[in-house]
Amino acid sequence: MHELPDILTLTSDQMVDLIRQLLARVAELEARLSKNSHNSSKPPSSDGLAKKKTQSLRRPSGKKVGGQMGHSGQTLERTNAPDGVVPAPLPDRCECGASLPSADARIAERRQVFDVPVAHYHVIEHRALQLRCPCGREHISDFPSGVTEAVQYGPNVRALAVHLTQGQLLPYGRAAQLIADLYHLEVSPATLLAWVQEASKLLQPAVACIAEALVQAPVAHADESGLRVTGMLYWLHTVANDTYTWYGVHARRGMEAIAAQGILPKRIAVLVHDCWKPYWQLDCVHALCNAHLLRELTFLLETTDQEWNQRMIDLLLTANDTCKEARQRGEQELTPEQIGQIMTGYQAILRSGEAVNPEAAKKTGQRGRTKQTTAFNLLRRLRDHADEVLRFATDLSVPFTNNLGERAIRMPKVKQKISGCFRTVDGANNFAIIRSYLDTLHKQGYNLLDALRQTFQGNPPQPASG
Repeated sequence: MHELPDILTLTSDQMVDLIRQLLARVAELEARLSKNSHNSSKPPSSDGLAKKKTQSLRRPSGKKVGGQMGHSGQTLERTNAPDGVVPAPLPDRCECGASLPSADARIAERRQVFDVPVAHYHVIEHRALQLRCPCGREHISDFPSGVTEAVQYGPNVRALAVHLTQGQLLPYGRAAQLIADLYHLEVSPATLLAWVQEASKLLQPAVACIAEALVQAPVAHADESGLRVTGMLYWLHTVANDTYTWYGVHARRGMEAIAAQGILPKRIAVLVHDCWKPYWQLDCVHALCNAHLLRELTFLLETTDQEWNQRMIDLLLTANDTCKEARQRGEQELTPEQIGQIMTGYQAILRSGEAVNPEAAKKTGQRGRTKQTTAFNLLRRLRDHADEVLRFATDLSVPFTNNLGERAIRMPKVKQKISGCFRTVDGANNFAIIRSYLDTLHKQGYNLLDALRQTFQGNPPQPASG
């Protein structure tokens, strides 16, 4: 708490200065209370009971809600090869007393019911055969590769368990219960944990290839978020693009973790991020997430009513629309005139904002930096990193936001919400490895259950390159 001086001992100038400090403090606290998920980087879950209807930063398209004209719908289609046919029986005789032979009946109408079968596990017994040759030599046949125990589980149930716990994020106990309910097969949570450890080991080479692909990718996204491990705060780091996703867990958040993970320090191409300070130490081409900037501008617009905030929001969104239209036309870049117009408007808005948010002067005898307003700090960032903010306009291969990086973080956060935390560091690392593989293959159109099945058969599908 701030200790207030004895008011009776203050001079008039000191009293004015104190009032100004208190007013600034009140304004800061009120602004902090007004922050929510649509005008800051706070998650929607932090809005609490007072949360409002979600406000999107995107502009209305003007189109009607629902499917658009020309959109190909999807519905359940009749199959020409049903697995079974159940004819509805006719009566043996007509009301007039005449016989109605079923062999003469024709199909009046067909209706089909799609459903899943009631499943039950099945057991395959492998038998090694033994035979003695007349010459006296004994011959014993070999078991198939992978059949190594007297009693063991097969690759299908192993794949299902890993997919349920690491892909669909079910806790081990609930996953074991679901397998028992579906297939009448009792599997302990400890067995599921062992399968996850086995899958993690088998998938490490594939995930190393994912990491190397992201080093070479022309555009990548980076983000990080806190993760509870062994009751302590660890950090989940991600690097992603539209083809690959990589996760890593580390006890640190900054450059120590980034250097240890060894992906971002090797990159020289574009890296999209949220302007977090350690990223600027990387020797690559930087691009900033405009979704973060739009939320900050929205916050200032709601708390200051300064018109330059709305002008900057409009400029960034209009520039993004221009880029989208250019990509749809197959163009590789905007024209110099279009880029010049965006740059000129950007700089004009900055000057307008700086005129009403001057830098606070340093007081006589003051040590350290002078505290600046939120608006001034944002304006300075927008000016210092103008090239990075507008990278999406000068290079059409660069997205407007860091959505791919942030989206990669969401599912691990769901995992943490469901399970609370990871009990061991190994468990967190196993999750990061398997999730890297599954998210990458999902982006590349693989069937994840089938991929895990092949993994437990010793032949995991490798992510496509390029």
